[in-house]
Amino acid sequence: MGIKDILKEKSKEIVNIASEGATKVFDYPKIKSNQLKDLINLKIREKAIIATKARLVENHKTLDDFTDEDLEIIIADEERKIIDDLKTKSLAVALAALGINFFV
Repeated sequence: MGIKDILKEKSKEIVNIASEGATKVFDYPKIKSNQLKDLINLKIREKAIIATKARLVENHKTLDDFTDEDLEIIIADEERKIIDDLKTKSLAVALAALGINFFV
């Protein structure tokens, strides 16, 4: 192996390392965005489970009275309610920031 071959190999390695580093840099926001979405979904899920437990206590029921599918439906309904509430609150805040009265 001559010096030219060694230089070609090393330059290819350097290019590969640089391109991998650049790819990681450009993927960083996407990775963080996905992590944030997962964290938000987890928090919404936790609040939905708490709301579901409260709903069951109000109706004098326990978790054992329902199948897993039924509980999943109830939790999904609570998640939908939480998301709708968040959307409404964000809209009100955005309109307030623009100086538009929401209750007109």
